[in-house]
Amino acid sequence: MSRLSEFLSPESLWGRLDDPSENAGYEDHPARKGFFTDTSVCIGCKACEVACKEWNQVPDDGYLLTGMSYDNTQQLGASTWRHVAFIEQPLGPASSGAGPTAAPTDLGMPGSRPPGWEREVTLPDGADGADGADGADQGAASGDSGVRWLMSSDVCKHCTHAACLDVCPTGSLFRTEFGTVVVQEDICNGCGYCVPACPYGVIDQRKDDGRAFKCTLCYDRLKEGQTPACAQACPTESIQFGDLDELRERATARVEQLHEQGVDVARLYGADPDDGVGGDGAFFLLLDEPEVYGLPPDPVVTTRDLGSMWRHVGAGALALAGLGAASFLGRRR
Repeated sequence: MSRLSEFLSPESLWGRLDDPSENAGYEDHPARKGFFTDTSVCIGCKACEVACKEWNQVPDDGYLLTGMSYDNTQQLGASTWRHVAFIEQPLGPASSGAGPTAAPTDLGMPGSRPPGWEREVTLPDGADGADGADGADQGAASGDSGVRWLMSSDVCKHCTHAACLDVCPTGSLFRTEFGTVVVQEDICNGCGYCVPACPYGVIDQRKDDGRAFKCTLCYDRLKEGQTPACAQACPTESIQFGDLDELRERATARVEQLHEQGVDVARLYGADPDDGVGGDGAFFLLLDEPEVYGLPPDPVVTTRDLGSMWRHVGAGALALAGLGAASFLGRRR
């Protein structure tokens, strides 16, 4: 195998990315840092959004209220590095089948009950439906109409296999000693290659100069031993920061706790190191399918076939060169 083929092999590209800092050349580095976001205790206060903007001097996006949602930022972008998603699902009438219907998952979060939505709910044995203490919606016993609110503070996932790093031609994107991925705005040339490379649609370009921006996991704060601004500001500890291995253990225990309480829908997203991106540096506890939160169900690093593609390009180039040489020699004869 040639040195180029060896370099472009999947084993070379991804082989040691269970430790991305070491793979990036940091021989002596701290434990990998990350976020665990427990959406079951998010109250949608947006303190994380404000703290992120204030600390990182991120400009505002204007007010995007559509009249259909309390979510005024809508999505992650160049000027929204933290986005608190509001998933407001009307609880439709289960008997008639008219309108959307969602299973209640009440953990004491705020809810609204617009007129015209009613549903039938069977309470678990022993539940009185008085105040949602047994996991039943507050309006379940009376048959009141309602809306299920799911909230989640979304952020860059700081992937183990980060396609944005592979496609950046200037080195603006780099892996830090903490295992996170950071954009250096003074080096970014605005080419935009990283935008379609991200499997989560996180990276975005600012319209005024075209440069790319995203969450840095407060790299400047990490270097000083401080907690990222969003986690520091979160009043319910929905956003938890720390060593990634410890966070995964904590998240697993939390899911088991919720399952014991009857919240069977709780599941982890992005915590599996064997998924299509090698696990995320920022992962989530969700109360529904990933698609409900606007997350891809099976994210895959978009450059996973890069080595194979270049090998095929090289083989094709050699074949064309051979054909050209044969044609030239044939004409001479």
